Amino acid sequence: MNSKLWIQKALTTCSLMALIASYSMVALAAAPANSGELIVSGSAGETSFVTVNGEPAKSGRTVFSSSTISTPDGMNATLNLGKAGKVAFGPNTTFSVNFDESSITGTLTSGNLTVLGATQPVEVKTLDRGIVRLNAGETVSATATTLRDDTRDSTGKCIDSDNDGKLECDDDGNWLVWGLVVAGAIAGLIFIATADNDADIGGGAATVSPTR
Repeated sequence: MNSKLWIQKALTTCSLMALIASYSMVALAAAPANSGELIVSGSAGETSFVTVNGEPAKSGRTVFSSSTISTPDGMNATLNLGKAGKVAFGPNTTFSVNFDESSITGTLTSGNLTVLGATQPVEVKTLDRGIVRLNAGETVSATATTLRDDTRDSTGKCIDSDNDGKLECDDDGNWLVWGLVVAGAIAGLIFIATADNDADIGGGAATVSPTR
């Protein structure tokens, strides 16, 4: 009787150990989540903090993909994502970031963002211009990009200077044409008014006195 009990305990223990070993192997085989490090700076010094997903965060905070970072007034933050790149946020900025080992994307709803370095262009969705692709050293704001408008080179070819994927040089040309049309119309009206003022108003037929 005792021998059967010991055999049952041994089988139970072996089964439990096998189950634990299986789950451990699955956990070790799972790919680690992408993460980055947040660096905070501002007028408050060591007590400086921003928020990550609504929670206060200081320098050294680990940030995972699909997080929302917000900086208050007077505070700046830098997000170091390793090989993917590094981005900086100005005061009063809110940015929802998504990233993997080689790319960074996100939505900028307020403030401004600067790309300090990246293995490939950072795609930022803004409120007024849709998705803007930024290279290292370029900045974008939520409501108006600080990049140059599209320009033409020496051959007249339109260059996508603001990296938004759209060639907008023709828009400037249309404004110039309309400006010339309006200026021409105004000049015509002035000419007509001047010509009317120079007309001889006092002239007329000779008056003949009646015969007495």
